Amino acid sequence: QVQLVESGGGTVQAGGSLRLSCAVSGRILSDIAMGWFRQAPGKERECVVVVSWVGSNAYYADSVKGRFAISSDNAKNTVYLQMNSLKPEDTAVYYCAAGRGRLYGSTRYRTEYYDYWGQGTQVTVSS
Repeated sequence: QVQLVESGGGTVQAGGSLRLSCAVSGRILSDIAMGWFRQAPGKERECVVVVSWVGSNAYYADSVKGRFAISSDNAKNTVYLQMNSLKPEDTAVYYCAAGRGRLYGSTRYRTEYYDYWGQGTQVTVSS
């Protein structure tokens, strides 16, 4: 049974920082694709950053490049999303997601290829 538990959301002023955590149980991080996605009210869930497996190259959405960074602690089986220089348009519910295995090419960006999802954590950026 794979479970993802997120933490770290909150409210921050524009220009501030937050770090989200996603604790993974049931799988080894190097065996699975991981991603952070977000969904703002009235919008579709969108990809923020994905990795084919934890430790491989990260692929970021253009809107967050240079501001967000994914990292991991294999000893804790936890993946992080460091978010800096936050903007009001970053306001959304953020979800971590894991694939059943590694994902390659265009599949790594698509929500339907992720089998496991965290409960979501709200990030609100005020102007």
